[in-house]
Amino acid sequence: MAKEINQAEFDASVLNGKGLVIVDFFATWCKPCQMLGPVMEEVATKFEQVSFFKIDIDAVTALAEKYNIMSVPTIMFFKDGILVDQVIGYRSVEEMEELVKRFV
Repeated sequence: MAKEINQAEFDASVLNGKGLVIVDFFATWCKPCQMLGPVMEEVATKFEQVSFFKIDIDAVTALAEKYNIMSVPTIMFFKDGILVDQVIGYRSVEEMEELVKRFV
């Protein structure tokens, strides 16, 4: 399950995290973000070794600015605290699984 986190949790769980961490930058008013939520939940059940988090760009604006989030949803892939990839826009379960497999 993707947990919604704040700045402090981002620093602790993502930047200081081990292994693959996927962060979904979203907005509550964004329809594609709402569609992506269940996709991320399903993918999270298939990759239990991967950590999944969500960040509301309207609540945690500093992170949205730091990572130049211009469109949502933006999905970022961190490996051992280092940003290794990002994709913008809705992705299907199959597309997300393929993206995750590249890094596990």
